[in-house]
Amino acid sequence: MRLTNIAAALVLLCGEAAFAHRHLHRRHVHSHSPKRAQPSPEVEKREATCSLPDHSDLVHVPGAQNNGFAMSPDQPCKDGMYCPIACKPGMVMAQWEPGSTYNYPSSMNGGLYCNGGKAEKPFDSKPYCVDGTGSVQVVNECGKKLSFCQTVLPGNEAMLIPTIIDGTATLAVPGTDYWGSTAAHYYINPPGVGDEGCIWGDNSQPIGNWAPYVAGANADKNGQTFLKLGWNPIFEFEGAGLEKKPLKFGVRVECPSGGCNGLPCEIDPSKHKLGEVGSKLATEGAGGSSFCVVTVPSGSKANIVVFSTDGSGGDYEEEVPEPSAADDKPTSSAPTETSEPSSKGADSASQSTPTQTRPTVRPGIFQEKETSTTDTAPSATGTSDSPRESEQSNPSDSEPNVAPGRQSSAAFAGLVIAVAAAACLF
Repeated sequence: MRLTNIAAALVLLCGEAAFAHRHLHRRHVHSHSPKRAQPSPEVEKREATCSLPDHSDLVHVPGAQNNGFAMSPDQPCKDGMYCPIACKPGMVMAQWEPGSTYNYPSSMNGGLYCNGGKAEKPFDSKPYCVDGTGSVQVVNECGKKLSFCQTVLPGNEAMLIPTIIDGTATLAVPGTDYWGSTAAHYYINPPGVGDEGCIWGDNSQPIGNWAPYVAGANADKNGQTFLKLGWNPIFEFEGAGLEKKPLKFGVRVECPSGGCNGLPCEIDPSKHKLGEVGSKLATEGAGGSSFCVVTVPSGSKANIVVFSTDGSGGDYEEEVPEPSAADDKPTSSAPTETSEPSSKGADSASQSTPTQTRPTVRPGIFQEKETSTTDTAPSATGTSDSPRESEQSNPSDSEPNVAPGRQSSAAFAGLVIAVAAAACLF
């Protein structure tokens, strides 16, 4: 199989940009005077915080200080910040900082602008969320609910946005007008795990960033959808024993209306070994794990079918324990990086500089190991998948999500990056 138009959308795989997961920490200095209550110039005023608006298209992300925004639980939405939002299944975010790019920290500035305690739309005339392409559904055949956890971009790219599937559900697949023409990326939790599994977890449970499988999807200007399934290299190579326990559920792509290229594309642990993908076009990503790609023609739909391999319902264990409150709160042990906070206007430039924590990162799992810049899709020998590209995306207000020289190229490359976060979130 050879796919055309694949050069452009490698925006998510920029290795040096990687997937940022950090917390903003502002220092508050409190001064107490026994003589008078008048604050001295050295006292920093308490910052206003914002809460997620009440709207039918918005999903409240649980946590503590995040106040419903798609942010780390211990990260408040402070005055002068952009705070990403989670949309209901099938919809994508339609708000971000005008002119923001995939360069850090600009790539963090999705969602609403916190202005004096009020969450404001950067684009007043646009809704909070818009419908995705509607070209991909998840079909749950396990008999127990499960969750697909979408990463937040623009944002911290943690897997915080839940899609819960009891029977069927539509995944949010962004079109070419989405921020930077980037793709959607999902972690696939085992059956029995709901939105409580859409967290930055640890190797005690195969959920969140430790989920066994990942998926990604986006569309090109011709209406084609590029859908990928793959192993999560964090689970495969760093599972600390998670990967040694038998998986009881698998995933495969089906196209009920026909016309798809790249089938079969599946992961069935009852017949595939750890890391193996059931596809003649399987390719190994830079994270070391294999994946397969299906091209869905314009006007057609594809299903990601989640199935039990032994009739048990597909649970990883007899029952996956719910994460504790401590699991929901990522730590700040990674190296820190200091940068100026993004602002909506010039007035914000005088704000104090926060210390922002980012994790160590690795290449994307859907980016090939080779360094060639060919424009071919994965071959039967898995020698070529996507171009390498150092160019950063440059979403803008006037030209939404169109990077120079990228719009004419298909979004297959963008899907190649869609699930890059699986290897990059550490």
